[in-house]
Amino acid sequence: MTTKLTVVFYGAVRSVTGSNFLVAGSSQKMLIDCGMFQGSTFCDKANHEPFPYDPSAIDMLIVTHAHIDHIGRIPKLCHDGFHGKIYSTPATKDLAEYMLLDSLSVFEKESKQTGARPLFSKADIETALSLWEGIPYHKEKTFDDGCTFMLRDSGHILGSAMVDIACGHGHLIFTGDLGNSPSPLLHDAEVIHDATYLVIDSVYGDRLHTDAPERREQLEDIIEETVARGGTLVIPAFSLERTQILLYEINNLMEGGRIPKVPVFVDSPLAIRITEVYRKYKGELNEAVQEAERRGDDIFSFPKLTFTEEVAESHAIAHAPNPKIIIAGAGMSYGGRILDHEKLYLPDPKSTLLIVGYQAAGSIGRLLQEGAKKVRLQGEDIPVRASVKTISGYSGHRDSKGLLDFVEGNADTLRKVFSVAGEEKSSSFLVQRIRDYLGVDALVPEQGKTYELEF
Repeated sequence: MTTKLTVVFYGAVRSVTGSNFLVAGSSQKMLIDCGMFQGSTFCDKANHEPFPYDPSAIDMLIVTHAHIDHIGRIPKLCHDGFHGKIYSTPATKDLAEYMLLDSLSVFEKESKQTGARPLFSKADIETALSLWEGIPYHKEKTFDDGCTFMLRDSGHILGSAMVDIACGHGHLIFTGDLGNSPSPLLHDAEVIHDATYLVIDSVYGDRLHTDAPERREQLEDIIEETVARGGTLVIPAFSLERTQILLYEINNLMEGGRIPKVPVFVDSPLAIRITEVYRKYKGELNEAVQEAERRGDDIFSFPKLTFTEEVAESHAIAHAPNPKIIIAGAGMSYGGRILDHEKLYLPDPKSTLLIVGYQAAGSIGRLLQEGAKKVRLQGEDIPVRASVKTISGYSGHRDSKGLLDFVEGNADTLRKVFSVAGEEKSSSFLVQRIRDYLGVDALVPEQGKTYELEF
């Protein structure tokens, strides 16, 4: 007997953000992620548009991980009528609560400045959390008639998952964001060999990363060069995963005598809370990290490390003598405390701005990465005299070769691959490589088009 599902792509098509995919069977409808669109401004107009489907008709929402471009519109979905079940790993649920509350604070701040209506309220977040159930990897749940789904480790951030929907003798796999394995903190992404249909991210579909030893050497060199100049190293870092990886790497470099023991400031209340979630779920980190913990090495704590939560503490960082390292959010410089540090240190030729993550087109981070000589921050034109460096190897996303390798592992069973969550150039490049190298049917889906899948 043939089983049919339909898939519609309502976000992250020819763009990185706004992941939102609708899967429908004969009797039930499932959403995969409900993320925020992000770019030049945090409050993107697209986020306020009505959903292109009836939220009250959706039976369940599966969340791949807690990055805001995958969860950011969930409270709005609930406000607009969704009352089904939300599923993710337990760690993702814990992280999502902090991420959504932080987003709300940004919206409320911008609302006071611009009069724009916040995307959602605290009550909407509470509604979402009341519908949310944390389930472990590999626990089967029923979807529709004759179909089940489970979560598999994607190795991207703590709690991140692929969604494996099993129908008949086939599997529809949504990778979410595939991790850049091996990770300093996480287990490798699970290997899958039996996908019938694959929806895969393509953030770095056309680019390669530096390997782990090289990225660590690059970080070491940049710290040493900045310290030698007597400057400040400013790192715009995502509070979730990237900050924790940087702390782990800097801790190891300092303990190994590879870099000077200079003050390190983590200037992000959100990063502080998320680091505590990492402590809570440290049993889910990889064996190397757990072994370090067993030896008594707190990987997120070392001499001269300061977490600054209060605003006054954040402002006091400017008075701390150089050299020093500042890690602050947000990762693409679209808001948050990083803007205060960029205003202060971008004009300083002794200092360095280090980019360690993906920068969306139109973001301040992308402009800096592309060599802008001045940027507009908080209503002021700020000259860029500091050195601007990029280390791509700290990305949590798999590169072009890694993505192709993942697809190749399923080449014998695959009928079709959908390339999503990448800029058009990256998604199209990955599609062409899949066709040319593996002979597998692949495409970049069209926004809002319905695709019928048979099992």
